[in-house]
Amino acid sequence: MRLNAFTDYSLRVLIYLAIKDDGRATIAEVSRSFGVSEHHLVKVVHFLGKAGFLLNVRGRGGGLRLALPASRINVGEVVRAAEPDPRPAECFDREANTCGIAPVCRLRRVLDDAVKAFHAVLDQYTLEDLVVNRARLASVLMIEPPVTARANRRPAKGLAK
Repeated sequence: MRLNAFTDYSLRVLIYLAIKDDGRATIAEVSRSFGVSEHHLVKVVHFLGKAGFLLNVRGRGGGLRLALPASRINVGEVVRAAEPDPRPAECFDREANTCGIAPVCRLRRVLDDAVKAFHAVLDQYTLEDLVVNRARLASVLMIEPPVTARANRRPAKGLAK
């Protein structure tokens, strides 16, 4: 199963915020880090706010932050919220289905089982699980490393006191 771009961007925004040391960001920051249009991210951020995953603060000093600790944001819940009606094949859409064998085909049941298994695996993970490598993610996204990662770094040779 393939996630749509909206779901992908939703997960990226959450990951970005989970690795930010101060937990805050702007849409422009996320857009630059991922090379994604701000226009697309506005829709994603609005959705994530309405779904209860983000707190969106407007105006000066505003921005985005997680509404819950990363350990309480379930990946499966985010995916289901962003893609509430997964349709892996035409036969899942009763109005648009033109498949002649649909009434007797067993493929729909198999695909339905596959979608359920896909969601069951996602349900085993939280946002925290996705960002255990915070320092490496921060480096790739050119975000200042989290304080804990900076504290664990050894000073360069000749700089130790």
